[in-house]
Amino acid sequence: MFIGTYRHSIDEKNRMRVPPKFKVSLGSTFIITKGTGKNLYAFSKEQFDVLYNKLTNLPLFDEEAQKPIRKFLSSAFEAEEDGQGRILLPKELLSYAGINKNLVSVGVGSRIEIWAEEVWENNSNEEVDFNILGKLGV
Repeated sequence: MFIGTYRHSIDEKNRMRVPPKFKVSLGSTFIITKGTGKNLYAFSKEQFDVLYNKLTNLPLFDEEAQKPIRKFLSSAFEAEEDGQGRILLPKELLSYAGINKNLVSVGVGSRIEIWAEEVWENNSNEEVDFNILGKLGV
């Protein structure tokens, strides 16, 4: 399970360090792809497989169902740490998320969300109605 918020930056070669608290659950090779709200999602390979299996149950010939699957899977890549514990983020994903230098990694249970720091600041300052969790039975 991923929880917590960590602030860090990418280097001049578009590499970032994965927060040590996240490394144990992510494993040495994991999947990063486009998320919602102009962020990136990082999944362990096991969690990504669970998600992938759910996606394969959607109707193959339903174009509306296939559009988001196509975007989600075509932007996914296997990230591997280099000898210094860094991962390379593709320019396409950095551009999508608006990440230039500073970023925020947020643990959200089954995944990590990677945000441009300024986008995260704007989103995290919004009021949230936690009553919805009670309506969901939490």
